[in-house]
Amino acid sequence: MTKYARFVSLVCAGLFAGFLTSVLVLELSLRGFDSTVYTQVRLVELDSLDKLAVATLLPALIATAVLAYQTYRTNTRWPTVAALALLVLVLGLTLTVNLPINSDQLHWNVQSPPSNWTDVRDRWQIAHAVRTVAAVLAFAALALATSLPRTRRSSPPNTSARTVGPVKRAV
Repeated sequence: MTKYARFVSLVCAGLFAGFLTSVLVLELSLRGFDSTVYTQVRLVELDSLDKLAVATLLPALIATAVLAYQTYRTNTRWPTVAALALLVLVLGLTLTVNLPINSDQLHWNVQSPPSNWTDVRDRWQIAHAVRTVAAVLAFAALALATSLPRTRRSSPPNTSARTVGPVKRAV
């Protein structure tokens, strides 16, 4: 089970991080254009890119959570837990900042975007940049965990069975 969870988490987190990086590059390129071009491109982005985000982020989150549970007693637990925390941060930002803005932008008119379109764009792009960095770091943490030799942590010794002093044997 651990092998499959590691594979799915690494592949999906990598695809998700690459997807977010591509969108970030596109969004930064749009900063040089006017409101009509920006709005038109955003409407094209919103047509199907959310489906790709869901198709890569959710499996990455689930597989990484399974992996964190499976590796609890190994030396790879901390990079895996860090990756999970970063992916949860990405999900939180997406739900609280990016998706509400996406929902509003779906109703923008290409010929007449709202007067505060640059403020909305900037807020979306800042949140997107933060979640892109978090997703790339999550992927890097998962890659690090994959490259580490896996060792199991030993359980702490049972101190209640210890005896003090020499052990006496019955003859």
